[in-house]
Amino acid sequence: MERYYQPEIECAPVEQLKAMQDERLVKQVKHVWDNVPYYRKKMEEKGVTPEDIKGTEDLHKLPFLTKDDLRLAYPYGLMGKPKEECVRIQSTSGTTGKRVVAFYTQHDIDLWEDCCARAIMAAGGTKEDVCQVSYGYGLFTGGPGLNGGSHKVGCLTVPTSSGNTERQIMFIKDLESTILCCTPSYAAYLGETMKEMGMTPDQIPLKAGIFGAEAWSEEMRQDIQNTLGIKAYDIYGLTELSGPGVSFECSEQSGMHINEDHFIAEIIDPNTGEVLPEGTKGELVFTSLTKEAFPLLRYRTRDICVLSRKKCSCGRTFIKMAKPMGRSDDMLIIRGVNVFPSQIEAVLLNAGYPANYQIIVDRVRNTDTFDVQVEMTPEMFTDNMGEIQKRQASLEAGLRSMLGISARVVLVAPKTIARSEGKAVRVIDKRKI
Repeated sequence: MERYYQPEIECAPVEQLKAMQDERLVKQVKHVWDNVPYYRKKMEEKGVTPEDIKGTEDLHKLPFLTKDDLRLAYPYGLMGKPKEECVRIQSTSGTTGKRVVAFYTQHDIDLWEDCCARAIMAAGGTKEDVCQVSYGYGLFTGGPGLNGGSHKVGCLTVPTSSGNTERQIMFIKDLESTILCCTPSYAAYLGETMKEMGMTPDQIPLKAGIFGAEAWSEEMRQDIQNTLGIKAYDIYGLTELSGPGVSFECSEQSGMHINEDHFIAEIIDPNTGEVLPEGTKGELVFTSLTKEAFPLLRYRTRDICVLSRKKCSCGRTFIKMAKPMGRSDDMLIIRGVNVFPSQIEAVLLNAGYPANYQIIVDRVRNTDTFDVQVEMTPEMFTDNMGEIQKRQASLEAGLRSMLGISARVVLVAPKTIARSEGKAVRVIDKRKI
């Protein structure tokens, strides 16, 4: 049975959602124009005034915001409310070392927690559940967001934060945690550790997991589901927009519903900025409709994905976004070919390897080198060099057929690639480009 936190909004007719977005957008543009001089200047340069925005069909007239704007406006330049009305910041590392700092009024936090509560209930959560939040707390949005959402649903909340794996497992067992919230790479690590301790999926009390903050493939989802004996749900968000809960998966597990009462999503051509029709692959752009303290309009996420309004069996009418298929900025270009880490992950998992790998790219004598270090499972581990070379060759062939270029695969002993209790470091690019 599908559960909703706010069914009157989550299952509202599309026309009603559209009318709500139109009204909120007009109000938000006025708020930004009046209170955020940085964005007002961008609007003036583009020759747009609030009067030009009558509803969502005029959204394309507004200028974009990018990570560069956040850097230039740091720290207070994009604030929409005076400091004394703001109660919190959250922050994430920026692309060039300058941090992204986002501000929240109490109202902003309430709405953000509502979004996270919707995600928890979509994963089957109720007040009967014990929800273990193993995302980092502090400046990172993962912990605080899901913590607040869990409280709103009424779950018994276990704020373990990330790390200290032995304690995590002790709490899962002793407190009989039923919902786990963390990064997918950490969920895989917890599952792997429990397996080593001799725990089978039916001895693990967990029934659902809400995993986000990094890219993960369908193959990795199946892996986690089998090891932990759970249903694994995706969640998406950015600190710039609030944090996790911008969109979330339902029981169908076929893309994430965007909370359209709070965010408008567009897909654009990353090169031209032109808005693309629904169903076309492009860069995801978000406008926050209800944020007071940090109201970003047309923020370019750099995530590449597809939107779909196809009817969902869960009954929610919110548009769905596909799992991001890479990024328009951290995509690797190796010897002129676009390479996404998720493609490499798919090849490894399909061949029975764990999702513990590292891509190392360098440039030697003007030619890109492309190495993939892959961890073997304890069952595979052998010191028979002939066997290892055979396996490396087989993976190299798989990668060549997936990517169209050759990579050198190096199989390494189990547990030799540094484990991440936050986001996994998948790519080391040593090129000075």
